[in-house]
Amino acid sequence: MSMYGYEIVQTLIVDIEPDVHVKKAMNEINAASRMRSAANDKAEAEKILQIKRAEGEAESKYLAGVGIARQRQAIVDGLRDSVLAFSENVPGTTAKDIMDMVLVTQYFDTMKEIGASSKSSSVFIPHGPGAVKDVASQIRDGLLQANTI
Repeated sequence: MSMYGYEIVQTLIVDIEPDVHVKKAMNEINAASRMRSAANDKAEAEKILQIKRAEGEAESKYLAGVGIARQRQAIVDGLRDSVLAFSENVPGTTAKDIMDMVLVTQYFDTMKEIGASSKSSSVFIPHGPGAVKDVASQIRDGLLQANTI
């Protein structure tokens, strides 16, 4: 254009139309990048869900353990109070006699619950007055052996 008296210093290009193959390749690169980012986000979300699920399960198990410990403590406290009250009201009884009686009562309560529940499966337990005494002696022996260790 210098022969017509014009000098071109810069040219602004506003509409580039690359080859169809180039456009397709650029679109695929963009799509792959977005898919990679989406996969990372999805994996991170799944990781967070698994962590929260595990934390919830751990907390649930902890609270269940606390509940069981409190239940057992309440049972022990109740048994202690029962033994003390019974031994005061019935002279000549020993703590062993009272505990044997409590075990028999618990045994029959357990049998009643098993029989009353429609969802319980069969349980085979030695049955009879001597069986409870055997169970009581086995529990007592186990506790004594644990204490000596």
